[in-house]
Amino acid sequence: MVNSRKREEKMWSDVVSRLLLNTVSHPIEYAKVLIQIGHEPILPRETRTLILRKPALSLPNIFQYVRYIKACDGFTGCYRGLVPKICAYTINGVVMDKISDSYLFTEVFPQVQDDDEHIEELPDEKRKAAYIREFLKDSICKVAGIVACHPLDVIAIRMMAQFVGGLVPRLIANVSTIALVSYSTYLINKYLVHDRESMSYVSALMTLLSTTVTYPFLVVYNCMAVTNSGLAAGEPPHMPIYSSWVDCWRHLSMTNQLKRGSSLLWRYYTGPAAVINGKLVVLNKTHYYTLD
Repeated sequence: MVNSRKREEKMWSDVVSRLLLNTVSHPIEYAKVLIQIGHEPILPRETRTLILRKPALSLPNIFQYVRYIKACDGFTGCYRGLVPKICAYTINGVVMDKISDSYLFTEVFPQVQDDDEHIEELPDEKRKAAYIREFLKDSICKVAGIVACHPLDVIAIRMMAQFVGGLVPRLIANVSTIALVSYSTYLINKYLVHDRESMSYVSALMTLLSTTVTYPFLVVYNCMAVTNSGLAAGEPPHMPIYSSWVDCWRHLSMTNQLKRGSSLLWRYYTGPAAVINGKLVVLNKTHYYTLD
């Protein structure tokens, strides 16, 4: 009873901490979603790349984008979509915690090691079993949490762009990240890293690298949440109407847009452009925009 109460208190403490962090960072997340769905209201300007100093067209960084939103909609406008987002985070956290402490992971797949025993100190077979259990646990909890909160998350995205599409790429992104992190961490800790202190950093580094690999799926997810929704951001000419997430992936891949929003500070325009009178300009479908 006491342990159950402590787990409950820890769960709500984690949920509240995450909600506070997400509330503070929501304007940045809001701008990032708009970038991911391809909404670029500020024209690119001529610049040079950071390292090779080649001529390029620069897009506003994330903070300039937030400032633009504030100028258009005011301070409260920067928090559009926050309420359903908070509800989605809460439901996700509660569902994941309840699944984690369910009969499935206390009796069917019980913990391999003792509470005071480090996973890397286990014999090889038990360590492998512990990694497999953690992978299954993380995957099942993550999928259950995403499915439970997905409708609210789509509502939040549509509010930010002004039921349900894009669930598959979102699940692929999250489960693939868990699989990559789990497998790579196990192999690195087994064959390359033997210092216990260094092992604690391996998982964090692998998470960072894995989310970079699976990032395009999140771009596709956000586009699918908006396309053909009746919102201006999800209709031509701002966005094609995609028949499926695979169709969306193919189009974004062909136009080199699968990574948009991945860089928050240095962003370069990768769409149609031409050199006219010695000047690099954006080539829109029906217009030339000169950059003064």
